Amino acid sequence: MRLSEIEKKAKNLGIKDTWRLSKKELIKTIQRAEGNFDCFSTARKNACDQMVCCWRIDCLR
Repeated sequence: MRLSEIEKKAKNLGIKDTWRLSKKELIKTIQRAEGNFDCFSTARKNACDQMVCCWRIDCLR
């Protein structure tokens, strides 16, 4: 997902000052705001069990 799309998603959740965060930090902030685990980019390659996560493709790269 492109950074502009991620920032838009964050703003829709009420997250401000998105420019201060890296892509990884921003996604983790979004995950917390949605009530999910902030696990982006922490799983070992192909070891993620969150099959419906919208970040899955980016996370496993």
